Amino acid sequence: MTTAPPELLIEAGHTERNYWRDLFRYRELFYFLAWRDVLVRYKQTVIGILWAVIRPLLTMTVFTFVFSCIAKLPSGGIPYPVMVLAAMLPWQLFATSLSEGSGSLINNANLISKVYFPRLIVPASAVIVSFVDFAISMVLLGVLMAIYHVWPGWPVLMLPVFTVLALLASAGAGIWLAALNLKYRDFRYVVPFIVQFGLYVSPVGFSSAIVPEKWRTLYAFNPMVGVIDGFRWAISNGRSAFPQQSLLLSLITIAILLVSGIWYFRKTERTFADVI
Repeated sequence: MTTAPPELLIEAGHTERNYWRDLFRYRELFYFLAWRDVLVRYKQTVIGILWAVIRPLLTMTVFTFVFSCIAKLPSGGIPYPVMVLAAMLPWQLFATSLSEGSGSLINNANLISKVYFPRLIVPASAVIVSFVDFAISMVLLGVLMAIYHVWPGWPVLMLPVFTVLALLASAGAGIWLAALNLKYRDFRYVVPFIVQFGLYVSPVGFSSAIVPEKWRTLYAFNPMVGVIDGFRWAISNGRSAFPQQSLLLSLITIAILLVSGIWYFRKTERTFADVI
């Protein structure tokens, strides 16, 4: 008499305590998805990876012309092009990560519907693509700082911290939108609007100092306000004030986005293969 093999149930999140362990076990899949997205990002483009430099450079030029030359807004003691580019890089890191993450589940529909793995790997791996662009664009910022004689001091050591905060902000929002986008396809039209709207309500083309005092507390709940102000403080060697209040409020928003995003993603994860 033979004994029947034990039944194996493959279900996302079947055992809560194993889910987070599975994230580590499937780390090679995370590396593969991230590397694949990096390779195909500029495939069959004429100038390839140079787009990572051209996009922020052109945007910086337009913003400098509009906000500095026409609107005559103050720059807080930092050359205006440097001030704008120092904000543009973390913003584009956030915006690109958000856009890539929000559509990541749909873009990997064939993989999700066929095999089990922690689905959280998919939007997380999408963040890496934007980080590659960010790293390349940082070279442009270094060149611009040298041209305008903006020499960083010890605060520049805080740049990795603010970079991680930008990634966490985009991950929290991206996880939310990835799950919502899979269930409600209308969100693919909402995401570009969120990115465009967020660009103008974040201090990218202007300094946070011009925001009226009575609105600054509410304004700082924008998760990118503290990050952008922190970037400017870090590269200017203290020419701008350390954004203590805005950074604290941005941290609160980032934490809420990340925790609630993971909670909603895990809540709906087991239905992904059915609705995809």
